Amino acid sequence: MKMVLATHNLNKAGEMLRILAGLDIEFIALPDFAGAPDVEEDGSTLEENAVKKANSAAMFTGLPALADDTGLEVDALGGAPGVFSARYAGPGCSYGENNKKLLSALAGLPSAKRSARFRCVMALVYPGGKLLTAQGQLEGFITLQVMGKGGFGYDPIFEVKGLGKTLAELAPEEKNIISHRAAALRAMLELLKSGQ
Repeated sequence: MKMVLATHNLNKAGEMLRILAGLDIEFIALPDFAGAPDVEEDGSTLEENAVKKANSAAMFTGLPALADDTGLEVDALGGAPGVFSARYAGPGCSYGENNKKLLSALAGLPSAKRSARFRCVMALVYPGGKLLTAQGQLEGFITLQVMGKGGFGYDPIFEVKGLGKTLAELAPEEKNIISHRAAALRAMLELLKSGQ
């Protein structure tokens, strides 16, 4: 079986491939298809964006397509940046710029009031229109400063609850066991195994 990973984000694709390694599925990255469209992530929820990306890729390639949308929800900011996590510091911003803006928004807040979670929604769309969705989340805190060199996105400022380390301080294989994306993928695989 062939399946498209419906993302142009190479970091995200690599992480998904490592988590899904060993399955009897040939995963093809969306950029491998010439002319594959970029999808504007203008949905009001993570689920809307994930479904939109998967649907676009399935229609373009004629193959089942798996997409995710992930958001960082910070309690002290009323759940922001949430669905706007990737572009929190503005269109075309870097991971570092997003992290800097978030740390600035929380300046002066003690660690106890910096609770947050990563939420990930996976969407699998088949060319005929069949849709499956699954979710995963990871609880933690926003650190006072950047810590660790691994990962991507908000990983260097997200300390995993009960672990005392940021996601950027974990080896990829450690992160891929506990992460929100891994949890969402495991939930999706359970749906597939149950014949849904």
